[in-house]
Amino acid sequence: MRENSFLHIVSGLLSCLLFCLVRADDPYRFLTWTVTYGTIYPLGVAQQGILINEQFPGPRLVCMTNDNIILNVINKLDQPFLLTWNGIKQRKNSWQDGVLGTNCPIPPGGNYTYRFQPKDQIGTYSYFPSIGMHKAAGGFGGLVVVKRPFIPVPYSPPAGDHTVLIGDWHKANHKTLQHFLDVGIPLPSPDGVLINGQQQSSTFNVDQGKTYIFRISNVGLESSLNFRIQGHKLKLVEIEGTHPLETVYDSLDVHVGQSMAVLVTADQPAKDYYIVASTRFTPRVLTATAVLHYTNSHTPVSGPIPGGPTYQVDWSLNQARTFRWNLTASAARPNPQGSFHYGQIVPSRTVVLANSAPRINGKQRYAVNGVSYINPDTPLKLADHFNIAGVFSLNSIQDWPSGNAAYMGTSVMAVTYHAFMEIVFQNTESTLQSWHLDGYDFWVVGYGLGQWSQASRKTYNLVDAPARYTVQVYPNAWTAIYVSFDNEGMWNLRSAMWGRQYLGQQLYLRVWTADKSLANEYDIPTNALLCGRAKGYHV
Repeated sequence: MRENSFLHIVSGLLSCLLFCLVRADDPYRFLTWTVTYGTIYPLGVAQQGILINEQFPGPRLVCMTNDNIILNVINKLDQPFLLTWNGIKQRKNSWQDGVLGTNCPIPPGGNYTYRFQPKDQIGTYSYFPSIGMHKAAGGFGGLVVVKRPFIPVPYSPPAGDHTVLIGDWHKANHKTLQHFLDVGIPLPSPDGVLINGQQQSSTFNVDQGKTYIFRISNVGLESSLNFRIQGHKLKLVEIEGTHPLETVYDSLDVHVGQSMAVLVTADQPAKDYYIVASTRFTPRVLTATAVLHYTNSHTPVSGPIPGGPTYQVDWSLNQARTFRWNLTASAARPNPQGSFHYGQIVPSRTVVLANSAPRINGKQRYAVNGVSYINPDTPLKLADHFNIAGVFSLNSIQDWPSGNAAYMGTSVMAVTYHAFMEIVFQNTESTLQSWHLDGYDFWVVGYGLGQWSQASRKTYNLVDAPARYTVQVYPNAWTAIYVSFDNEGMWNLRSAMWGRQYLGQQLYLRVWTADKSLANEYDIPTNALLCGRAKGYHV
């Protein structure tokens, strides 16, 4: 017994030493972001926006794989504030995830310093405010993780790197939109679409004959968007941190919360061309345009704006099925992406999550397996760490929809550390859904229409399905994913459609093991904000 205890202590010390050495070798990037209100004109009328360092959209955050980001956020709003890092896995570090289940909000006039690494990641991501409807006012931006010098990517270095933030937009103030939701009124239809915060005025400069990477992120509230560039092809080279087989498209659907990167070659006659983002699956098509400007051009954009698909679900579904993992390309690590054979592992558990839009107590809510999530007064992660009773209970949501009447609750699902699971998103509504999982990426093994059944597994792609962190579920359809739960922590699984998330279409996964070690999860940060029932505790 003593020998085992001694070995356990030595193992823990070695883990600590290794942790310190790894962090010491990786560069540090120190940033300070000040969050304020400011007047913006995205649709031509004055609005109150949320600015970061006086910018709308916020500054582009560029770092290298494994860099240590030390980012001090100063909140000068009149409301509590948090930022979340969409797609950053926060390895062993859900403390920095920036959602209400893991973090106390930054109070007005206060600050919080995030400390995190994009550990073993490379690609296109974004950040945005996670509290209330702040996202409807701004505070979002692009986040790019570039490769380390000795890791190859499967394409030649582009001549330039452009971030393209697309999303729907409302003229109404974010507090007004939140009031609508609070009284049980669904969000109104958006008033427009933006490209980098503008409806028509963004410009991207290119030199004739050169190739550029365009990093596209849908940072809107609810609308799927189709992206295209007049007269130019889009070569898809990255989907949310992984490299697909390179395929050329005329246009691409980018659903809420999703990101992808394309190569565009300026191989057309020297003039200006439309860049277009337009809504999908909406009764009224909303469109934003930008300009692809050849630096030797003297001819402005002209002619009709190139049209794209509007409602065709089959078109979008068929395009999604063409996305395939490049099994031989390097990931952020030197080993090929396909070295993990996900399709040869039998899932230990199947979870079916069904979204719904019930009315509860006479108000519009949204639910998962009949539970409409409500935030407790104390972040789940803090309650778990300090063993505070009464904040949440495990397995407060079932693995399968029961069909019973919906109710409001704090739904937390227990997941065993290192479990390999099958999750099916079942959509019986007539609207497209978009789901995001913090802390992970996952393999999108199947899409299908109608009701999922065990026979649906015969259609799964168990060889080269793409890995991503946000996935769409088509109307009256299902989407299946495989997840390897190798990242301990408290992780948010939510609708990326922000009004639905706000009104309850989310839950948390507590990925846990009794083996407490820094090799599995970092300890609570020394600067952690404490609130609710965690006040008075010490870190």
